[in-house]
Amino acid sequence: MSDGLGNILLDLFPLMWSGMITGCLYALGALGLVMIFKSSQVVNFSHGNVAGFAAFLIYGFSSGVLLNLSWGVAVLLAMIAVVAIAFLIYAVISPLVFESELTATISTLGFGLIAQGATLLIFGADIVNLDLPIPRFSMSFLGLFITGYDLTVLAVAVVTIGTLFFVVDYTKLGIAFRAISENPFAAEVCGLNLRSIHLFSWIVAAILGVVGALLIVPTTFLSVTTVAAFMLQAFAAAVIGGFASLPGSLVGGILIGILMNLFTFYVSAEFTSTFLLVLILLALNVFPNGILARAGGSRV
Repeated sequence: MSDGLGNILLDLFPLMWSGMITGCLYALGALGLVMIFKSSQVVNFSHGNVAGFAAFLIYGFSSGVLLNLSWGVAVLLAMIAVVAIAFLIYAVISPLVFESELTATISTLGFGLIAQGATLLIFGADIVNLDLPIPRFSMSFLGLFITGYDLTVLAVAVVTIGTLFFVVDYTKLGIAFRAISENPFAAEVCGLNLRSIHLFSWIVAAILGVVGALLIVPTTFLSVTTVAAFMLQAFAAAVIGGFASLPGSLVGGILIGILMNLFTFYVSAEFTSTFLLVLILLALNVFPNGILARAGGSRV
């Protein structure tokens, strides 16, 4: 009995560690969704397909399929492309945002299908490998097996999320974003340009999506559906954290990463989608305003 419990605990901590690493990536995707929702009340269902298209662009630019560029230049070009796509999507749906958030949300589904179709048209349906310049080393620390990939994800997530929170908390643009998230009408009366802040949110969300997509690829493969499936779990993280809370998205991402890891290992990998749906339904019933709001108020 004690041996069985010991074996469970022996597996538990490594599973929680790897779940936390994956959860950081879910948090990046969730933060992008929440940024858009907080500013414009639109759920961006094109998030995953646009990020996936950008990941394929990096593959095409760096592998010789489209160009034969260095990895850094390929990432830069893909980022410029995804910013342009975000600008284009918002330019098209911005009239809808001010008429009906629901209509604007539904329209993002169309843009997601367009991005998926463009990926299939340019790159085909084949599964490809996207190698990232990640340090290849490993070490054991307090019983945990830590790799260069783990440290890279942790470092990139901390820097990216820390920068985002700094911008939102301490810059004029961030103050404007928080004001519009709190009361769009009052913010507009005070002279703030709602469209500019909406566009800022869409661009930041697109960049966060690409960063998360790139870092999730080394753990799996790159296909038309890979990043979209990743964003489904990011969506669950946003639901658990509350679509009105940026810190909640971070907590939700880590929780989803750990819980999904534990379920896959101890129960079954075949029913992870069902488990994810159950988590979403439980979160909507138990924490309708987000897990942090239930614990002690959500942060605006």
